[in-house]
Amino acid sequence: MQEKPTQPLSPSEMNPLSSLDVWEDDLLERYPDPETIAKEKSTEEYRNYETPGRDTVREFYRLNHTYQTYDFVQEKRAEFLKFDRKEMSVWDAFNFLNELVDDSDPDTDLDQFQHLLQTSEAIRADGHPDWMVLAGLFHDMGKVLCLFGEPQWAVVGDTFPVGCAYSDKIVYPEFFKNNPDYSDARYQTPNGVYSAGCGLRNVHMSWGHDEYVYHMLKDYLPEPALYMLRYHSFYAQHREHAYDHLMDDHDRELFKWVNLFNPYDLYSKNPTPPNWTELRPYYESLVAKYLPATIKF
Repeated sequence: MQEKPTQPLSPSEMNPLSSLDVWEDDLLERYPDPETIAKEKSTEEYRNYETPGRDTVREFYRLNHTYQTYDFVQEKRAEFLKFDRKEMSVWDAFNFLNELVDDSDPDTDLDQFQHLLQTSEAIRADGHPDWMVLAGLFHDMGKVLCLFGEPQWAVVGDTFPVGCAYSDKIVYPEFFKNNPDYSDARYQTPNGVYSAGCGLRNVHMSWGHDEYVYHMLKDYLPEPALYMLRYHSFYAQHREHAYDHLMDDHDRELFKWVNLFNPYDLYSKNPTPPNWTELRPYYESLVAKYLPATIKF
């Protein structure tokens, strides 16, 4: 049994908000060991783009890097962020995802819902808060864009800023030579149309499921979860720090959560699907806690 404190409680111990901050700091120190998540293969075998296990990957990124222009991103934001296409339950949306195999992913050919369950279950097993488990379950929900006829190169894959110079840390950077923005001087300086330290909220990312699901759920989840959703595919930054010059202090603080989330997204992928029958009651309760009965798409 824990002993009673012999000294009076400090102001920080008496303030529950302060205690929550301390708890979150402790949580962030418990970054997962990737090797404990990657049960089916070593961590070095993930994100192998030199010799990907699926021949769709290289062609996917050729298309993605050719057509993801600054103007294209503005067009897609105007088209889809009105959320006037469809309203459906979360579970109907997951049923659609069960039909999708991500052509950009060299690590799995399981359907999307199984991957989402693997991610969220790995997060739950490590004792993280339930909103982070929910972020794991929903981080790829934006891929329902394919339901509206969008090609995969405009929905999935690694994300990167548009409107500024492309980093050579982005996967397959050679394909950017085919992009019209590559020859536009406005977009080919480190800051491009932005300013140093402007903050990522002022930077347009390549269009895809990250940005879409962020806007879909921004009224329902805490900000750390929203950063996980919005930037989980931004590997050039959270793995390579290629765009530090555009970030501000708020980004740097919140990216601790993106870094915490990323290993669960990446290394939980394995060929063994979770048992949905057993897990369903927990996730139905979790979804009902945070989200309305239907969501607009």
